[in-house]
Formats: sequence, structure tokens, C-alpha cells
Amino acid sequence: MCASHPKSKNALAFLFLLILAVILFGANLVIGSVHIPFGKVMDALFGNGEVESTVRFIILDSRLPASITALLAGSSLAVCGLMMQSAFRNPLAGPSVLGVNSGASLGVALVMLLWGGTFRGTAMGAGGISAVMVGAFAGAMCVMGIIILLSNILRNPITLIIAGMMIGYLVSSIITLLNFEASAQGVQSYVMWGMGSFGGQTRETIIPFAILTCAGLVFSLLLVKPLDLLLLGEAYAKNLGLNLTLTRNLLLIATGVLSAVTTAYCGPVSFLGLAIPHITRLLFPTDLHRLLMPACILMGGVVAMLCNLLCIIPRSGVLPLNAVTPLIGAPVIIWVILKSRR
Repeated sequence: MCASHPKSKNALAFLFLLILAVILFGANLVIGSVHIPFGKVMDALFGNGEVESTVRFIILDSRLPASITALLAGSSLAVCGLMMQSAFRNPLAGPSVLGVNSGASLGVALVMLLWGGTFRGTAMGAGGISAVMVGAFAGAMCVMGIIILLSNILRNPITLIIAGMMIGYLVSSIITLLNFEASAQGVQSYVMWGMGSFGGQTRETIIPFAILTCAGLVFSLLLVKPLDLLLLGEAYAKNLGLNLTLTRNLLLIATGVLSAVTTAYCGPVSFLGLAIPHITRLLFPTDLHRLLMPACILMGGVVAMLCNLLCIIPRSGVLPLNAVTPLIGAPVIIWVILKSRR
């Protein structure tokens, strides 16, 4: 009876997160600057009855892609944070700390600032998002390559994190120089992109994002067993046949791909990757990644959709995403720091 109690408790927690995700997904479809009754939202989604073309466009080409983007981006960032914190045994590790997000931002800066900022906001078409995607992916992979090289040289995880932070500062300096030399239009485009947003996607541009993100999440789920072995300690994991260098490199690659895709589509979203794994551990007090990984995927989607909802609630306009995420993420990080001191 005692052994089954934790399993039933975890099952209820998963059910709670799933119901909450469905409710928030529906709320993101219904709530917005334009009031649309729930019935019309359902008609637009399922093609029932006569629905105005404007309503159909708002639901199918604006709110639905934004909701899917928030769901997948939140899951990606949560998984990235969990893998980095486990790989480096540091509760404050994450893609932004290792400079991966900065590398993706540099790639986008090269596209937007050197090309005159022709790709902007909702005007970004298939060619525009492809160029930004390639730039973000290339930038993130360059930084990831440097981090992987350093991980084979620097055996101390703390030293590697410090090196990653220095790379991030160096990249930020290059972006500042690019802003100084760029046109006003390019700077404005980059600043708007840097504020973060789950919106601006269409039914066409959301398809490659969903495919790449789901592939990255599946690849991350395949790394659950090596992550659990790392909990036993590197020496014991090595005795069990785990290739530590290969495992760490695979974790860095998975993090780099997911971070690059999310940053390209949504901008450099702050705090979610760091905070969501800790929020998940409050609901699931365990270190087993076969439980934490799927829980983080659900929790990440829930928190991201909540943030998106907070952004679109004001009737006067849409708030920048990075104006909302610190309200949730910063208190969690402060709590983690205080807890570690105790």
C-alpha cells in the first residue's frame, strides 16, 4: 500500500497538469484583444457553420499558432534547463548561462542587422523565418561547438559554466557593435525580436517549428537513462559502462538544437529554462529523470501558456514576453538560492 501511494500521487499530479494544460490552451484561444464567443471559436476550429473570414483568420492564423508555439517552446526550455542542471549538477545552469542563447541571438543579429532588418514581427514570411532560423541555429551550434570542445578540456563543471558565461559576454559585446553600425530599422527589428513573443507565427511557419521541437524532445527523452545514471555519481556511472564524454556531448547537442529553434521563433525567452525544473520538483519531489522529464514537458507548456495569457490579457495591446516571464521565474530563482544557502 505504501509503495503504491507515491505512484498514485504522481499520477494525480500528471492528471492535474494535463487538465491545466487543456484549460490554458483553450483560454489562449478564447481570450484576446478581440472578443470572440466560445461557440464561434469552436466553429472556426472544427469548420462548423458559417464563420466570418476575420474570425477564422484570428483563430486559425493567430491564436492557434501562438498557443502551439507557447506549448512547445515552454516544453523545450524546461527540458533544456533540466538537462543542463543535471549534467552540470548545478541548480542555476541553463542554456542562457552557457551562452547558447547568446550564440543564437548573434546569428539572428547578423541576419537582421546586416540585412537591414527586413524581417520583422508578423511580417516575417517563410523566407524571413527561414533566414532567422538558419542564423539562430548556426550561432547556437557555433557556441555549442566551443562548449563541447571546452567540456573535453575542462573537466570541472563549474569552470565550464564560467567559460560559457564569458562566451556569452563576448557574444553580447559583438551584438552591441553590430547595433552600433546597423540602420535604425535593423536595430528596431532586433529590439522587437529580443523582447520575446509566442505570436507572429502562421499555420505555415508553425509546421517546421513543431516538427523540429518534437524531434528534439523525443531525442531528449532518449537520454533519460544516462541522466539517471549520472545521479549515482560519475565514477559509478562510468563503472556501469556509461560514456561520460559522449553523454555530456549529446546533452549539449540536444540543448543546443532546442534552444536554437525556440530562440529563432520566440526570441531569447528569459528565466523559463531555469525556473520550470524547480517548479516541477515542487510537484514531483524526485530526482528520477524518467519522471521529471515528461513532467517538465507538461509543466513547461503550462507555464509558457500562462505567460502568453498574461501578455494578451491587456486590451490596449500585447505585452512583451520578457516583461512577464521574470515575474514567475525570478522569485523561483531567488528561492533556489536561499534554499541552497540553508
